[in-house]
Amino acid sequence: MLTLQFPGAQRLVDALDAAICRDCPTEITDQLRHTLCRLIRDPEVRLPDCVFEPVGDHYARRELYRSDEHGYSVIAMTWGPGQGTPIHDHAGMWCVEGVWYGLLEITPYEMTGNEENRYRFESRGTMIAGAGSAGSLIPPHEYHTICNPSDNDVAVSLHIYRGPMTCCSVFRPLENFWYERDQRQLSLDQTH
Repeated sequence: MLTLQFPGAQRLVDALDAAICRDCPTEITDQLRHTLCRLIRDPEVRLPDCVFEPVGDHYARRELYRSDEHGYSVIAMTWGPGQGTPIHDHAGMWCVEGVWYGLLEITPYEMTGNEENRYRFESRGTMIAGAGSAGSLIPPHEYHTICNPSDNDVAVSLHIYRGPMTCCSVFRPLENFWYERDQRQLSLDQTH
C-alpha cells in the first residue's frame, strides 16, 4: 500500500519487492542494501517534499509504503540539526537503513551485560554515513544510535523494516555504564 505518492514510487516498490524475495535475513538485507544504494542515486526516484521538512522537537517518521504481499514497511526519517536517538533496538526485526540526504552519525552497540533489569553496552565505533550509503541490522546485532551531527542542515534516511515497526526498546543511561530499558511506542508524523 503506497502511503505517499512521489516520482519514482512504483520504481522504488518494484526494486524493493525484487530484492526481498530471498531465503534468509542476511541475503535479504544484503540485496536490499545494494538496491537502496542504487535507488538513492536514481534521478527518477524523488522522495516527497514533506520528508525534507523537520519537526522541531523530534526526528520525524513518515511511512512511504507498506507491502501487503511481503509484509515489509518503508519509513522516511527526517533529522533536524542535532536530532538523534538513544540506544535502541528494532524489536527483533531486521532493517536496512540508507542515508538519502545529508549526513548521519551512526554508532552500533553490542549488549555485553544484563542483570536485574539493567543492561550494559559497548560501542563498536562511530561512523559518519553520507548520502548514498546504507547499512543493515540483523538481530541480535540491532542496537545502535543515530544522530544528525550538523548544526544547520537536515538529514533524511530511508528505513526498510521486516514489518511495521510500531514499538522498540530504548535504553536510558544509569550509573557506571549501565542502562535501563523502556518501551517506546512509535508514531508517524503528519504529511502535508
